Amino acid sequence: MLRTRRVLAACAGLLLAVLAAACGKEGSPPVKGPKPEQLPVYKVDTAFRLPASPTWTKAKKRGYLRVGAKEDQPYLGEKDPATGIYSGFDIEIAKMMSASLGFDPKTIRFKTIASANRETALQNGQIDYYVGTYTINEMRKKLVGFAGPYYMAGQGLLVRTDEHDINGPQDLAGKTVCSAAGSTPYQRIAADYPKAILVAYDTYSICVDNLLTYQVDAVTTDDAILLGFAAKAPKEMKVVGKPFSQEPYGIGVPRSDNALRFALNDALEANEKNGNWKKAFEATLGLSGVPAPKPPPIDRYPAT
Repeated sequence: MLRTRRVLAACAGLLLAVLAAACGKEGSPPVKGPKPEQLPVYKVDTAFRLPASPTWTKAKKRGYLRVGAKEDQPYLGEKDPATGIYSGFDIEIAKMMSASLGFDPKTIRFKTIASANRETALQNGQIDYYVGTYTINEMRKKLVGFAGPYYMAGQGLLVRTDEHDINGPQDLAGKTVCSAAGSTPYQRIAADYPKAILVAYDTYSICVDNLLTYQVDAVTTDDAILLGFAAKAPKEMKVVGKPFSQEPYGIGVPRSDNALRFALNDALEANEKNGNWKKAFEATLGLSGVPAPKPPPIDRYPAT
């Protein structure tokens, strides 16, 4: 055990540099990433037309889609600082949708949009749709529309692979748990598992740094985000237990564009049935060692 700690500590600097680069900071590009040869190839539906959608009509005239995304979430939405190329599971979802809407995925112009600015970007027409760990909830439905969900996330726990005493939130008594300051996951642990010792930082990457150097025992946030970190270093970290909340990830669209929302729902269903969804997961978040889950039922709520 002591030797394992020394080895991990010795390697932490290099690994943390990799993770920092994956989180949008300047530095070397990630040494690992989605394997291009394992990603699906999405067939463009060249006959597709959607004149009832003002968003699609404008995109057709300009010749490409503008898609909002995250750039600092490993294996979900990640931008290579050296090439500017986006990759990850959310990025693959965006590409699937593009092909189904009749646009070659290679023509997508991704734009990094911070969480706080997602609704504004959709309302102002800065982007055509948004794919980036965007949880569907009733309050947000008043501002934007949602296709999906395409993934059911939930709060989870990331631990070191040599940790065998933590298998779920019920094992956190006396354990030091790290999360983002003011986040819902932090508040949930504080309320439901008060015997845990909570620490908070501005970013999850700092929590992961502290996990690898044995300063904390676990990191908690959405399991999809944790799976991304685990995929970066599957020999050092793992996600344990079952999710203990529900966070349905959806594709954000302009609220009034029901035609686009309905079309994206159809596209999601088709890509789940033809195996593209599973292949995309396995080539991204699946590198964490977790098998592809069953996609959640699509919420085809009526026009608003």
